[in-house]
Amino acid sequence: MDLTQAKIAADFFTPEEKEAIRRFAAEAELHSSGEIAIMVVYESDRYREAEELGALLVAGLVGVVLAVALHHVTIWSYIPMVLLLFFPALWLFRRFPRLKLSFTGARRQAEAVSERALVAFYQQGLYRTEQETGILIFISLLERKVWILGDRGINEKIPPGYWKTLADELAHGIRSGRAAESLCAVIAKCGSELSRHFPRSADDRNELPDEIIFR
Repeated sequence: MDLTQAKIAADFFTPEEKEAIRRFAAEAELHSSGEIAIMVVYESDRYREAEELGALLVAGLVGVVLAVALHHVTIWSYIPMVLLLFFPALWLFRRFPRLKLSFTGARRQAEAVSERALVAFYQQGLYRTEQETGILIFISLLERKVWILGDRGINEKIPPGYWKTLADELAHGIRSGRAAESLCAVIAKCGSELSRHFPRSADDRNELPDEIIFR
């Protein structure tokens, strides 16, 4: 795991926002048997193909400009020049990851986020809750996308389309600079929906931590 990227994810919310989010999650779970986990990652995929394609195109474009400027436009000088420029260009794309999104389609990003969220759902043990009522709110910062997953018990009563609506609402809040506020609102809506279908029992216990998981 890239420690710099992990730190960016961990610093996305202020300490005050983290505490507010934790309180909202705990409050949402007070009235239902649902378990809400929140994970924030820097990116859902390295998109290596986008890094390499972007670096190659940038190197090729800069190579053309240099060849014309030097009045030395031949295939024998151009190819070595592009090869030399490729590695600095690749470093640029790795140093500024948002550049590679221009070479990554929306569908590819959506698939990467959904797959990473599914892996996280199982890695964090949300499938092991007693009544199969675990929910993961997964936030991928680079793509500014959100995926919400419910366990089998939840999906039997609450249609997946409901979670997509909340995920879109949260993603919009993140893009508009209201990440913490939007996340708290979505957590509250999750709790409200869970309390309708899965009221808290007398022997219910908190099976998952309320703190945000950062990766």
